[in-house]
Amino acid sequence: MRIAKLFQKTMFGIFLLFGLIAVSTSALCVYTVDKQLSTEYEANSRTIAQTIANSSLDIILNRDLSTLQSLIDQFKELQGIKYIYIVDEHGDWLAHTFVPGIPKEIQSADRTPGATVERQLPGFGEFVEVSSPILDGIAGSVHVGMDKGLIALKIQTAIGQQIYLISIIFIVSIIGSYLLVNLAAKPITRLGGYATHLVAPDAPNALTPDEAQALLERADEVGQMARLYRHLALRSEGAELAP
Repeated sequence: MRIAKLFQKTMFGIFLLFGLIAVSTSALCVYTVDKQLSTEYEANSRTIAQTIANSSLDIILNRDLSTLQSLIDQFKELQGIKYIYIVDEHGDWLAHTFVPGIPKEIQSADRTPGATVERQLPGFGEFVEVSSPILDGIAGSVHVGMDKGLIALKIQTAIGQQIYLISIIFIVSIIGSYLLVNLAAKPITRLGGYATHLVAPDAPNALTPDEAQALLERADEVGQMARLYRHLALRSEGAELAP
């Protein structure tokens, strides 16, 4: 089905509008999901850090480092948690989950309690690290690293579902607008055929008498134009017959 030239720009405008809506909606979904999931993972990790900080106070005071190590090993099994380490108030290491050893980037990095830090560790990946002080920092601090790769995977999965739905709506809208534009263009084409019918009834694209009558009976603007054409044609014929 070919689009009439009169409506080609209109159809292009509709495509452009729907495309703009789809792109802007997708971008908003990406931003919203990314922000919400990142905030949720950070909040959960900070809660874990606070839980470890509250549970480890007595252990640290008793210098029971094996129990402290066992405590953080249990939390490392949680999804999204890549590493955990605990330092005392002087910055000395008490326990950690790094294997085989502590990365140099973390050994030399600032470990201010309560800060949120993005880290890139060669051989490990990219992480967001949150921390919680133990006894307001007097007994040290707990640091928890979240795997940004897992967060990105979760975001991609959630966003993929949103974009899939938006794409379906976009395709259905384009097909619907195409059909509606052609539905509006069809009477215009028939009006051209009626004009041809008035001038040359035997022309290939002229309307049959029944089609012409149906067009004249329309109550919309197309019917008004058809009746106007007939009126002008009749006046033209009357002028030619006048002496």
